[in-house]
Amino acid sequence: MDASKTLEAATSRLRKYIESHHYKGYDPYDALKSPFFKLPLLNKNKLIRFGAQQLVKRSPLNLRPLLFVPKGLNPVTLGLCIQAYAQLINVNQQEKNILNQNIAKLIDELEKLIPKGFHGACWGYDFDWEARYANIPAYQPTVVATGIITNALFIAWQQTGNQKAFLLCKSAADFVMKDLNRTVDANGHFCFSYSPFDKQVGFNASMKGSRLLAQVYSVTKDESLKKAAADSVAFVMKHQRADGAWIYSTSDAGTWIDNYHTGYVLDCLHEYVLHCDDKTYDENLKAGKKFYINHFFLEGRIPKFYNNNVFRLTVQRQHNHF
Repeated sequence: MDASKTLEAATSRLRKYIESHHYKGYDPYDALKSPFFKLPLLNKNKLIRFGAQQLVKRSPLNLRPLLFVPKGLNPVTLGLCIQAYAQLINVNQQEKNILNQNIAKLIDELEKLIPKGFHGACWGYDFDWEARYANIPAYQPTVVATGIITNALFIAWQQTGNQKAFLLCKSAADFVMKDLNRTVDANGHFCFSYSPFDKQVGFNASMKGSRLLAQVYSVTKDESLKKAAADSVAFVMKHQRADGAWIYSTSDAGTWIDNYHTGYVLDCLHEYVLHCDDKTYDENLKAGKKFYINHFFLEGRIPKFYNNNVFRLTVQRQHNHF
């Protein structure tokens, strides 16, 4: 079987599996969906809750059935499936109608999962999450979840013309502009926070907000979105190392450099350059790409998780543009 047939068969098996499970499944960080963590002490103790997340995530055995953790419907999963369906239309025109129907159905599901109390469409994960610097309840929004989903919606709009997909992106731009906190430097450039509940300076997270603003600007020509995108990109570019890399964040615990967060920064930077027609950071993009290719692959093809450590190996996430 040639490579294209192998890929087609694998894609078909994966699609059937996901659809047969109605898009529900486990997540590496879903330990706190266990009913045990609704009990007194366990429902508030950060150390225990954070430790349980790490134990369940890292265990070679699936501990979730023992903890009665149910499979969940993660909004990010719906977004990624929307993106996959949109891209499948490119290679499978015979299924265009059914793929469009699936996209419309999942967009309707995403609308139901938008939490109330924010200025625009936004999404979080379907489980409570103890982050290092924040406690984020289930379905409460982060720029990471929102950015992944809106990128999928924007691709779906580009591919299919689904207007609801773009309107959700436009609405989510209001969330980024009005609900996220900002860390501002001396030049007025800034980093978007991870969520409305923290002030963390994480580069890949902020760039997802920048990407969304650039994408929406490309359609609406709202100059306020372009300026905010430019100012937030400038902040992150100032923190690029001389060798082209970005650490995860400015916190003492965020100094590592890894494969997929680096890929997120590069993908978002490419989208900003493309949609805002700003060539200022072409050299940053080239340097980042060079670092990525030279440091995250064994034998030029086997993806590593960290730049300076062979282990652990990782399934390579898709970054289309470089």
